Amino acid sequence: MSRTARPRLGLALLASAFLVAAATAVPAPAHAEEVTDYSLTVDPTAKGPAIDRTMYGVFFEDINRAADGGLYAELVQNRSFEYSTDDNASYTPLTGWTADGTAQVLNDPGRLGDRNRTYLSLAAGSSVTNTGYNTGIAVEDGKKYDFSVWARAGSGTTLTVTLHDTGGPLATARRVAVRKGGWVQYGATFTATRTSTTGRLTVASSAATALDMVSLFPRDTYKHQPNGLRKDLAEKIAALRPGFVRFPGGCLVNTGSMRDYSEASGWQRKRSYQWKDTVGPVEQRATNANFWGYNQSYGLGYYEYFRFAEDIGAMPLPVVPALVTGCGQNKAVDDDALLERHIQDTLDLVEFANGPATSTWGRKRAEMGHPEPFHLTRIEVGNEENLPEEFFARFTRFRAALQARYPYLTVISNSGPDDSGTTFDRAWRLNRDAEVDMVDEHYYKSPRWFLQHNDRYDSYDRSGPKVFLGEYASQGNAFKNGLAEAAYMTGLERNADIVELASYAPLFANEDYVQWRPDLVWFNNHASWGSANYEVQKLFMNNVGDRVVPSTATTTPDAVGPVTGAVGLSTWNTSAAYDDVKVTAADGTTLLDDDFSGGAPAWTHTGTGSWSVQDGQYVQADTTAENTMVRAGDPAWHDYDLRVKATKKAGREGFLVAFGVKDTGTYYWWNIGGWNNTRTAVEQAVDGGKSTLIAKPGSVETGRTYDIGVKVRGRQVTLHLDGQEWGSFTDDKPAEPFRQVVTRDAKTGELIVKVVNAQSSAARTAIDLGRAKVAPRARATTLAAAPDAVNTETSTPVAPVTSTFTGAAARFTYTFPANSVTFLRIKQR
Repeated sequence: MSRTARPRLGLALLASAFLVAAATAVPAPAHAEEVTDYSLTVDPTAKGPAIDRTMYGVFFEDINRAADGGLYAELVQNRSFEYSTDDNASYTPLTGWTADGTAQVLNDPGRLGDRNRTYLSLAAGSSVTNTGYNTGIAVEDGKKYDFSVWARAGSGTTLTVTLHDTGGPLATARRVAVRKGGWVQYGATFTATRTSTTGRLTVASSAATALDMVSLFPRDTYKHQPNGLRKDLAEKIAALRPGFVRFPGGCLVNTGSMRDYSEASGWQRKRSYQWKDTVGPVEQRATNANFWGYNQSYGLGYYEYFRFAEDIGAMPLPVVPALVTGCGQNKAVDDDALLERHIQDTLDLVEFANGPATSTWGRKRAEMGHPEPFHLTRIEVGNEENLPEEFFARFTRFRAALQARYPYLTVISNSGPDDSGTTFDRAWRLNRDAEVDMVDEHYYKSPRWFLQHNDRYDSYDRSGPKVFLGEYASQGNAFKNGLAEAAYMTGLERNADIVELASYAPLFANEDYVQWRPDLVWFNNHASWGSANYEVQKLFMNNVGDRVVPSTATTTPDAVGPVTGAVGLSTWNTSAAYDDVKVTAADGTTLLDDDFSGGAPAWTHTGTGSWSVQDGQYVQADTTAENTMVRAGDPAWHDYDLRVKATKKAGREGFLVAFGVKDTGTYYWWNIGGWNNTRTAVEQAVDGGKSTLIAKPGSVETGRTYDIGVKVRGRQVTLHLDGQEWGSFTDDKPAEPFRQVVTRDAKTGELIVKVVNAQSSAARTAIDLGRAKVAPRARATTLAAAPDAVNTETSTPVAPVTSTFTGAAARFTYTFPANSVTFLRIKQR
């Protein structure tokens, strides 16, 4: 029997639409039980919020090797021999290189420059070979590649440069004559004679020579820009038609030392990302330790970011540090002189972007090849600070200085690292009270959370700060993740008067160097592919429209029962001991009573770590393991009380006490002393994706025993810590799979009906366009695939299909496929 959606007021007349003959875009399913009936009403005479063309953009951070070895087209890894153990414990100055003969990396007054501190001394008859990234240097038959090197020789010498793989030469060898004297840049060009993904670049010297900045660049960069971008990756961003590019981070911005370079101390590695380090000739730019565990060359710097944004017609949106660290570091730098220097740097940044070529920093931009301004209008100060008071005190000084000199500039603040909680609430209060123009929100949640919270911005104060949703994703790259994000994006568009900017994050991942998942675009050294999430973003970003047209739709019947599941114990980078676990049903029946005096036969180990019974306690001993879950009980348990005693023995965090455990990826847990022992929260995991339901500051003392209690009644959960109620929540918000938004494209005169059907049954929908007169032919673009479908280098199961629909009218029916995103562009007469 088919499920029928609950009607809303004013929609009853639409039932008659199902009784008239109307074309559908896809055949109706064979069985009635595979169809859910919906109604969608559009009011084309009403005026919803305007949507700015810059609403959707991209966020670039150098994570997952997104810059060097990624978007930055340089093919040589560690080209200036600057890799260090400060970047990665396994690194040396010759990482990425192999030497044949005598090759020594030196750091002495003979260096190329103060910020390019190490160089290679190559003995006569010796050579070095670079392995590139991934499997090697990728070249394509017939394409040109430009080689360059800075060299210094005591006498005339010849460098022999070869491009090859195990099968032999990939291009004709080149010989470069190095004159006697100081550092000079030399160059040559290769034309590849074969295609290879495992190439190597070898430089051999006939006499003692010093080398630095060994480079190999494809001639065919994006827009043929010098020091440019890898073409296929840049084209994938351009295909999104982004309204803005947020850069350079992310955690890169406000982590590491905020200090400056000095001749006395030398270059300070693990330094926060500061824009002046990244401009000027590339050989004069420093390298730095990347927060994500590798080296960054700054070859892709602020000038290249601005130039790329201009090339793709996007608004540049840089982020600068506010001297409050984030991303788990949580420290405010108390140095007024340093703060003033950073404020001045930010003023100089605006001059670099917008100042005339006669100004100090405008001249620097012109010298780099761009005399015209970049038209910067928005800038963000800070990123995900978890100390709202300290951050905001510094932010207000940045804002005052920037708006005093550049009153047209929008200065963007943020609300911390979460979608809710104490930090979020306090940050928003400070931003509202100070009448900040825009606040950046970040959150990474489960698909279920995105399906539940389509209405998040419906209740935001329309007179308060606007929202920049700078980072969000649903913790996976399967189509079910894209569907959940698409459903959520309909709510973003509906609230375009509040959410003025939005960008998925992160943007890129090199498949061989991954620190974070999920990611929008994946690549290796020779290929790239968009994820299912990318296809969703592209569909929305290429079909935004100018204004929202108000619409309503029926919803899906609820089938929400009580919280059910077994119980569990876990740790995260922590050793802990658990004892006296007792689970009691609401009627007093004992379901589990375990003091571990007889071992732990009731428990199943489903995670990592090392569990054993020691002195009558169940102990997890590994302080490096993450999610060491053990579970006990019946997945059908509901309405129960869980009690357990827990003692931290060693490590970085506290306890993880789970309830409602259905399987290894679906459960709730009370994370006590998480996030490096700074916060306590309840998280819900659904198919591996987590969402925070309630959070407060909190830490755990080593050696102290805590009495933990969890009371589950229906969908309500109450938590007790040492006999005191810590908090409670009710998880009863439905995860609505059917969502819609309608916009109007003034340029084409079309209504764009956007419908997400994130369920396994088709959605047969009666659509009422009011009294709108429309052409019968409409263009339909559909993404439809299995929920677990994932795009890869060799397979693209999630891809748009465009068709012509000939049944458009003031009232018509349309069957939206199961697990689909559909955009109907309907021409108004």
